[in-house]
Amino acid sequence: MIEDRSRTSSAVISAQQEPDSAVGTRRWPRPVQDPHVQRHSLFRATWLAVNVLLVIALILAAYSTAWEFSTRRYLKGFSDAIVPATSPGDEKIEAILNWMAHGPARRTSGVDAAQSDRDPTDTLNYDALLQVCGTATNAFINLVDTGGMQVRRLLLVDSRQMTKHVVAEVLVDGRWIIVDPSFRVVLRGADGKTLTRDELADPKIFKAATGNIHGYDSSYTYDRTVHIRLARIHVVGSLLRRILNRVAPGWEDTPSMTLLVERESFAALVSSILLVIFLILLRASLRWYGEKRLGLPSVRIRQQLRRACHAFLDAT
Repeated sequence: MIEDRSRTSSAVISAQQEPDSAVGTRRWPRPVQDPHVQRHSLFRATWLAVNVLLVIALILAAYSTAWEFSTRRYLKGFSDAIVPATSPGDEKIEAILNWMAHGPARRTSGVDAAQSDRDPTDTLNYDALLQVCGTATNAFINLVDTGGMQVRRLLLVDSRQMTKHVVAEVLVDGRWIIVDPSFRVVLRGADGKTLTRDELADPKIFKAATGNIHGYDSSYTYDRTVHIRLARIHVVGSLLRRILNRVAPGWEDTPSMTLLVERESFAALVSSILLVIFLILLRASLRWYGEKRLGLPSVRIRQQLRRACHAFLDAT
């Protein structure tokens, strides 16, 4: 009996003499007055800020997901009413262009056509926006995409990389043919065959394709074209283009890149998801640094949820 008491006393004494680092591993968060914690106040502030930003990013991701889902439903209603689902690609294109040219009356006021509007709920409903090449192409691209076809925008630029005109490329029978939504036409050669941008780079073919289009500017040539104009970012834009072309050749040719700049809800969704991923990685890096370098313990989210569930069940 005396021996058992002595063992118990020695265990208590050893626990009391246990270094603070060992005890601290089982205590989180540590008391504010703990000098070990006060030495790392900057880290704790950073940790709190990252967690708050992560919560905000998750809320934004949920909001943008709902926004994109709503936009897609809206476009699906338009597409079902305009585009014949079983028709071949060229007939779908003609159906959309015909609707843009001769569709029902749309709103004539309430939006500034000079502003860069990339919301299809606006570009499809305001007549002024359907008269401008950029927003008319936006409306066309969103309808073609919803109709199940691959489409991307094409910018005609000058020697200074300034945009002269905006058209669309649609993949039909393995060829990216040129469609000009602002003039409501599919560009065709003298033989009636649809044309690609490489073919339209020939001045003779370009003249034959656009000569009979009323009001078509002859400066809208296809000798210089881009899908994404990074030159608007000035010095950084040209450098970024060179880096992307080296790291990921053909990055701007995908229809997804076009949707990223032509649909605000999709851009918001992608941006919020990337932000969430970045903050999760940053949070994991901070946690590793706090545990391995600073000796600050942490509790995993799953452990916090488990404790919360246990506390809730015990209370009930």
